[in-house]
Amino acid sequence: MPRYEDTERVKSQNPETVLLHIGLQPGFTFMDIGCGDGFFSIPAAKIVGKEGKVFGLDANSSIIDSLQKKAQQEGLNNIVLKAGKAEEIILCDSCADIVFFSMALHDFATPLKALGNAHKMLRPGGKLVNLDWKKIPMECGAPLHIRFSEIQAQEMIEQSGFKVASVEESGPYHYLITAHPA
Repeated sequence: MPRYEDTERVKSQNPETVLLHIGLQPGFTFMDIGCGDGFFSIPAAKIVGKEGKVFGLDANSSIIDSLQKKAQQEGLNNIVLKAGKAEEIILCDSCADIVFFSMALHDFATPLKALGNAHKMLRPGGKLVNLDWKKIPMECGAPLHIRFSEIQAQEMIEQSGFKVASVEESGPYHYLITAHPA
């Protein structure tokens, strides 16, 4: 079963609830950086509707191909997917209402570069959202030694030209940082 349909994951982190909590609305342009199998991209496309757009970026081209097929099967024509590295690709200039990183910041070779590119994609008044694993021992998630604590992530986000608006818990395993261009 694809992860975006994983009922256990949805129990601890409902994607629709998270997306609505961060302010995603119909007509928005949403960037899912490190989109993986579409756990957030598919629900985001449904929320933004026909007037909105979802861009998904992931380094794994086969997972992008799989997500493209799923989006087509669900009749979601408002998803634009691209395989590539977030450190190297800017999907648009100043077009995004929300640039979203979900459990991905620790995967980038140069997270500051990926955050800098996110800054370039945000429209005035847009927001950056980083949802990530808490840096505490647990049975699930990324290895503890590669995770960023809330403070580490906040410092990187601020170094990239953002002003952090909030840092909060998002369920038992994650934290959520919201920031705006400084």
